[in-house]
Amino acid sequence: MDFNVKRLAADAGTFLSRAVQFTEEKLGQAEKTELDAHLENLLVRAENTKQWTERIMKQTEVLLQPNPNVRLEEFVYEKLEKKAPTRMNNHELLGQSMIESGNEFGPGTAYGNALIKCGETEKQIGGAEREFIHSSAINFLTPFRNFLEGDFKTILKERKLLQVKRLDLDAAKTRLKKARMADARAAAEQELRMTQSEFDRQAEITRLLLEGVSSTHAHHLRCLNDFVEAQTTYYAQCYQYMVDLQKQLGSFPSSFSNNNQSSVSGGASISVPTIPVSASLPNPSGRGSSAASGGFNELRSSSGSRKARVLYDYDAASSSELSLLADEVITVSSVPGMDSDWLMGERGNQKGKVPITYLELLN
Repeated sequence: MDFNVKRLAADAGTFLSRAVQFTEEKLGQAEKTELDAHLENLLVRAENTKQWTERIMKQTEVLLQPNPNVRLEEFVYEKLEKKAPTRMNNHELLGQSMIESGNEFGPGTAYGNALIKCGETEKQIGGAEREFIHSSAINFLTPFRNFLEGDFKTILKERKLLQVKRLDLDAAKTRLKKARMADARAAAEQELRMTQSEFDRQAEITRLLLEGVSSTHAHHLRCLNDFVEAQTTYYAQCYQYMVDLQKQLGSFPSSFSNNNQSSVSGGASISVPTIPVSASLPNPSGRGSSAASGGFNELRSSSGSRKARVLYDYDAASSSELSLLADEVITVSSVPGMDSDWLMGERGNQKGKVPITYLELLN
C-alpha cells in the first residue's frame, strides 16, 4: 500500500511538471524543444493522409449508397457484427415493376413485351451494381478503413507519447537552469540525460512509423487501381446491357420513338446523348425505310389494294380499328381523307383502320 501511494505521488508530480511546462510554453515563458524539419514534414504528411483518406472514404460510401438511412443501418449492423438484410436496389425494383406491368399488359403486345425486356435489363444492371459495390467495399473501402482504425491510431498514440517525452525533456532543462547547489545540478544533469535518451528513442520510433505512410500510399494506389477496374467493369456491363436492349427495341414500331422525340421537342431544349450504335440496329421491316415509304405512297396514290404482313400484335383502341396478330397477312388499301399513318385493313369479313408502322407490304 505504501508503494502504491509513493507511485501515485510520483505520477502526480510528473503530470504536474508536464502541465507547468506546457502552460509556460504557451505563455512564452519557457523554451520548447523543436522537432527536426524531417520529422515535422512526416507529421504533416501523416495528418494530411488521414484527413484525405477520411474524406475520400466518406464520399465513396455516399457514391455506393446514396441513402443515408441505409448507410446508418449498415453501420449499426457492422458494429453489432451482424449481416445486414439483403434488399433489392433501385434498378432491381424498377426492373421488377416493369416486368410485372409488362405481364399485366400482356407479353404478346408490343408495349408489354418492351416493358418486360426493359425490366430484365434493369435487373441485370442492378446485379452488376451489387457486384460493383461489393468489390469496392472489399478492395477499396476496407483498406482505407483499416489504415484509419489501425495504422493511424498507432501513429497518433506514439505521437502523443513523443509530446510527453518532449515535455519531460524541456522540464528537465528548466530544472537544470534553476539548480544552484552542486548536488541539485548533478541530479538535474542525470535527469536531463535520461529524458534526452527517452525523447530520442521515442522520436526514432515515431519517425519509423511516419515513414511507413509511404507504404500506405503505395497500398492505397493499388486499391485505387482496383476501384477503377471495378468501375470500368461495371460501366462496361451497363453499356453492353443497354446496347443489347436498344437493339431489341430497335425492332419495335418506330412510332414509339417518334412519340418520345415529339414529346421531348415540345418541352425545354434537352441534349440527350445517343449511343453510337443506332446505325447497326436492325430495320423493323428488313428493308430500307425509303423503299418502304415509297411502297405506301404508291398505295395511297392508287385505288387498288395490297397484301401486307403484320409485324407485331396490335390491340384496337376503338371500334373503327382492326386488331392484328404478328405474322398474319391482311389486305390493305388507302381511303381518301384518312391520316397518312393509317390504312384500311381487311381480314375476311373484318375491316378497320390499321397503323402502317405495324405492316410490311408484300410484293
